[in-house]
Amino acid sequence: MKTRETAEAVIVEPAQPADAVVIWLHGLGADGHDFVPIVPELRLPAQRQVRFIFPHAPVRPVTLNGGMRMRAWYDIKSLTRSDLQDDAGIRESAATVMRLVAEQRTAGIAAKRTVIAGFSQGGAITLHAVCRLAEPLAGAMALSTYLPLHDTLPKELTDAAKATPVLMCHGRVDPVLPLKMGTDSRDGLKSWGMNVEWHDYPMAHAVCAEEIDDISAWLGRVLA
Repeated sequence: MKTRETAEAVIVEPAQPADAVVIWLHGLGADGHDFVPIVPELRLPAQRQVRFIFPHAPVRPVTLNGGMRMRAWYDIKSLTRSDLQDDAGIRESAATVMRLVAEQRTAGIAAKRTVIAGFSQGGAITLHAVCRLAEPLAGAMALSTYLPLHDTLPKELTDAAKATPVLMCHGRVDPVLPLKMGTDSRDGLKSWGMNVEWHDYPMAHAVCAEEIDDISAWLGRVLA
């Protein structure tokens, strides 16, 4: 593997030319370096030549954190009131993810060999984006997160979304985004016809070894 960084992302290249890509968004206040150490822990089979792209979110003030400026995919005004969600920010970041998907397609990696992923706030963008796909992807992975802008989904959900496998993972004792936010999102997605695989773990707002094993197995299946 070889790691390089641009102004927009950290990119981990496989030993041989990539034939698949995972675009993985970090959580609030982190950056693209956050999940780079997990790549070798996934222990993907040698025949899977997967490029990992870890974008950096823009720096912006976050209302819930007293207006402090930090890397964030969107502003958070409230986690309980849907009318206070940052519609424009969420859609802008989802468009950024889909631009990266399009760039990888131009570089020779098809949508069906592409996975979008994210943790926490990055996972929220992943769920928003996957529900509005124009064409199916290999999969979408949403870790310790929830579905934003759910009120608009019945009118915006696409057939391509329903054809894309989704992995959701959550900690049972998550104090930041309680488990119920994850299970409610899961149940809503399933009720709308999404293909969701769910795992939960005895952890807080984090990633654990068992979860990494489950992610590895899932990636092995959707990128087979």
